[in-house]
Amino acid sequence: MAQFVTAQEAVKHIPNGSRVVLAHSTGEPRTLVKAMVENYEQYKDVEVCHMLGLGPYEYTNPEMKGHLWHNSLFMGPGGRKAFNENRLDFTPGYFCDSIKFFREGYLPVDVLMMTVSPPDKHGYVTCGITCDFTMPAFECAKMVIVQVNKNMPRTFGQTAIHLDDIDFAVEADDPLYGSVPGELTDIDRKIGEHCASLINDGACLQLGIGGIPNAVLTYLTEKNDMGIHSEMLSDGILQLIKAGNINNSKKQIHVGKSAVTFLNGSQELYDYVDDNPSVEFYPVDYINDPYVIGKNDNMVSVNSALSVDLMGQIVADNLSATRQISGAGGFVDFVRGATISKGGISIVAMPSTAAGGKASRIEMMFDAGRPITLTRFESFYVVTEYGIAKMRGNSLRTRARQLIEIAHPDFRDEMKEFYEKRFGEKY
Repeated sequence: MAQFVTAQEAVKHIPNGSRVVLAHSTGEPRTLVKAMVENYEQYKDVEVCHMLGLGPYEYTNPEMKGHLWHNSLFMGPGGRKAFNENRLDFTPGYFCDSIKFFREGYLPVDVLMMTVSPPDKHGYVTCGITCDFTMPAFECAKMVIVQVNKNMPRTFGQTAIHLDDIDFAVEADDPLYGSVPGELTDIDRKIGEHCASLINDGACLQLGIGGIPNAVLTYLTEKNDMGIHSEMLSDGILQLIKAGNINNSKKQIHVGKSAVTFLNGSQELYDYVDDNPSVEFYPVDYINDPYVIGKNDNMVSVNSALSVDLMGQIVADNLSATRQISGAGGFVDFVRGATISKGGISIVAMPSTAAGGKASRIEMMFDAGRPITLTRFESFYVVTEYGIAKMRGNSLRTRARQLIEIAHPDFRDEMKEFYEKRFGEKY
């Protein structure tokens, strides 16, 4: 049975030389992390490991050297400066495979710290809205420390944990991390409209977070019988569920249910999933498994990226070999799953320019050494505000022509010159 203690008492049990895994994203236990950082001097060589962190990343501060060290599996905004200054490590991996790091002993879990919902009358808490790699890490952990937070929704699926399987519990009702949808730009809306034109009635959707995915959703109000099998849910999806456009009736698995692995959104979204059996949460090695994704027909994957070259290679996680922005996450998982799906498609959507219009996101050729997130063999559709380019089934020559046509006009002449030299023909 879990011992209910203070946060200061709980973190005293973290051994020197151990690996502390933090729950992903909105499951990060604020009070426990704060207590660990405040007591950093008591530790020696403790590794803090997680995917996306939404907190302040104070365990990467210079004074933590020799005490706390961060190993990032997905670079969050708070870790980029530390990465550039060599104050944290980055371990690449696909989201669906991250669990193997724990289960197969590449990254043994000495301590897991996570947020859970309050216990029910049977003594069960849930991991709430962050099942993802958190539940598998729980299964592998030598020690489990939880923050019981009344703000964490109680969820269905594979989320239940009994108090008997927890070592230490701390009661603290911090607000959950989240995000509120911003105002859509004209560019977002144009991209969203192009993407929505590729989506039909009965499609099963996966969309990421941000302006472009939300813009896509605003153009789906005339589509019917859509379903959700997604890494996450966003607020835009919530509106389509409430309106009946999404009812999950045409899915081949989890029929009638929205199947996800975590959430990141507004309080309205968190309130919706609380104690709601129509939304099911499962570990990421199931939700993001391309072969599981592909069991649903007409799967549509919509994700953003940083840039694409004229061969159809796509970069979504870095600006150069030494400038890591995020990670692969579930981007590649769902592209592959949509490709396996009968009638499935994947869409990579992005504005045509970056840096205030000074740089083109459609590049002629990537610099040597820049890591590629998605190879040219797997890209399907690329969308900007100027239109749609189809990669799948098209030659390099055809791809280049189509991509130039959806590039910003300011950069097309240079690209046409490159095309003529590359393919030996007049554009």
